[in-house]
Amino acid sequence: MVIDFSKLKKILIIRLSSIGDILLTTPLIRSIKKINPEIQIDFVLKEEFFELVQYNPNISNIYKYTKHSFEKKILGNALSSNNYELVIDLQSNLRAREIIRPLHCQVVRIKKNNFKKFLIVHFKINKLNDAPQIPIRYAEASGVELDTEGLDFFTENLPDSRLDKNEKYIGFCPGSKHFTKRWPVDYFIELGNSLESAGYKIVLFGGLEEVELCFELENKIKNVLNLCNTSILQVGSDMKMCKAIYTNDSGLMHLASALKVPVIAFFGSTVKEFGFYPYKANSIELENKNLFCRPCTHIGRKSCPKIHFKCMKELKPELAFNSLTKLLMS
Repeated sequence: MVIDFSKLKKILIIRLSSIGDILLTTPLIRSIKKINPEIQIDFVLKEEFFELVQYNPNISNIYKYTKHSFEKKILGNALSSNNYELVIDLQSNLRAREIIRPLHCQVVRIKKNNFKKFLIVHFKINKLNDAPQIPIRYAEASGVELDTEGLDFFTENLPDSRLDKNEKYIGFCPGSKHFTKRWPVDYFIELGNSLESAGYKIVLFGGLEEVELCFELENKIKNVLNLCNTSILQVGSDMKMCKAIYTNDSGLMHLASALKVPVIAFFGSTVKEFGFYPYKANSIELENKNLFCRPCTHIGRKSCPKIHFKCMKELKPELAFNSLTKLLMS
């Protein structure tokens, strides 16, 4: 399907969640705006992710989706009154279809690689070797050629007052929703103390789910600065002060990429073929490619099905430490 964006006046993009998936839409949004600077691009997402696009200058209106029937009705009425010419559905699920149903306009949807994911996870048949990264797939679904830039994130927050521009900060993002996507806590502690000895200072980032984890690291790494449990706007502002970020395969990996901060990412139960590795970023992805059991999931698990958890445990702190020099020299 060929869409002439230069002739469109109003379009709606739907991507309800989560942090990484929403940030990965920003190259598409920016590229459409370059084609037609006058186009109105509206965006629908879950209310808890509003800050991710709050200050994006390429988005005209942001609509918050909730599960409450009354608020969904208000959202539907607001969207229907805008007379959109096109909806780009990057969520492609029942909730997105519910939003789209009353709009009566042309719709394009991303095609999910669910069957190919199933094959590689359960039978280790890899049909994703040549699969493009997610921003490219978003663009292909819309018939848009992306520009050469990376992800976007905009914040008007000032860095935390405890951050000193003369320090050499390294960020740690130790969390992830699922256990099998988390590099071991003991490894973060060992790496943190090694980096401290080398003249760096560690800054911890995370949300409400990582409070306890970051508290443990704070107590076991010398001179660490714990900035966990702040808004995403504040996290973005603070991350800019770092020389590099160590992170799991998580939303904060994509946030660091959007901020153009060098990234070292740990991939355990998931693999790069799923398309969610750092997009057009100065990055190093650490993964154990010698395990037949990888990937054991495309989203993460609460425990290692093989018990050994070699996908993460064999990514030693020494490897992570040595990767920093290589990253900063690139």
